[in-house]
Amino acid sequence: MQPSSTSRFLALRVAALFVGILVALFVLELTPLAQRLLVEPWTAGVAKASAFLVRLFDPAVLASGSMLANTKTGFSVTILAGCTGIEAMIVLIAAMLAFPAPWKHRALGIAAGIVLIQALNLLRVISLFFLGQFDRDLFNWAHLYAWQALIMLDALVVWILWLKTLPARTKARPSPA
Repeated sequence: MQPSSTSRFLALRVAALFVGILVALFVLELTPLAQRLLVEPWTAGVAKASAFLVRLFDPAVLASGSMLANTKTGFSVTILAGCTGIEAMIVLIAAMLAFPAPWKHRALGIAAGIVLIQALNLLRVISLFFLGQFDRDLFNWAHLYAWQALIMLDALVVWILWLKTLPARTKARPSPA
């Protein structure tokens, strides 16, 4: 069964809108103002939240700015802008804004998606912090390959689950002849 020209047009429209929103959000994220007002505080917040959670198991951990450190072992990691989950959130937000859905549904999906991506990102930071103290090679592999892919996969899974929750579209009424 061949897709209709209308459905192809709509798919291309959604794809073009997704790319346009994605580019706009990434350009905005890279501006000095967004870095200072959003990315830097968010990064420090990720370090602080990670330190809070790690301290449940190891009281010797603290956060200072974007750095997470173990005061006993001297091991520390600095959480950089690319380690915050912001990029995955941007991809998810662009996908949800580009897809035709009720605005209330988009807002709820974006809010839930941000929470889910950040929860996984905290798990990422914490696991990398522990890995880095025990095996530097495994830390590097997990940091550069496994977790990068998993965070983006998380955004994709959240988007697919969000699509499944969309209300059924009402059938278009036939136009008068």
